[in-house]
Amino acid sequence: MRRPMLVYWLAALALGAALYFNYAGGGGGAQRTIGPASLVGNPAQSFQAQSLSGRSASLQTFRGKLVILNLWASWCPPCRAEMPDLQRLYNTYKNRNLVVVGVNQGESIEQARAFATALGIHFPILVDQAQAYGRVYAALGMPTTFIIRPDGIVASGFDGALTYDQMVAAVRPLLGKT
Repeated sequence: MRRPMLVYWLAALALGAALYFNYAGGGGGAQRTIGPASLVGNPAQSFQAQSLSGRSASLQTFRGKLVILNLWASWCPPCRAEMPDLQRLYNTYKNRNLVVVGVNQGESIEQARAFATALGIHFPILVDQAQAYGRVYAALGMPTTFIIRPDGIVASGFDGALTYDQMVAAVRPLLGKT
């Protein structure tokens, strides 16, 4: 009985140390960033996925545009709540070289299409059944949103739903550079 308790305490100690080093920078005073914000300044990764029409596409397809990359799933209530604001952002700024790209995580094309149709979503949607984007983009949950500059560099990353005003505040400084 003593051995399982020792394993439990060692695991708890290891978890505590990992959290300390991730959040507090190991006591050296430097803050480490985890999650979506940790990718700022790095090249955006691109993977093949299916569009709602069944064609193969990737984030690379939108190179040269300011991209709002939103990872979502139809079962996610905050994703559902955020979608109309993403559509509004797309409608407002699509003529200024901005594109919203929704990447459904782990569902079928039919599920993603039904969700988009029900909410009146017309921006490009990719279906990532393998959830490669979620893993590489350090998604802690859904929705997760990234702003990617036209040169393919991640400008910002957000964990959780954003309001329309938050979206505008994040993209407006970059619109003059597109």
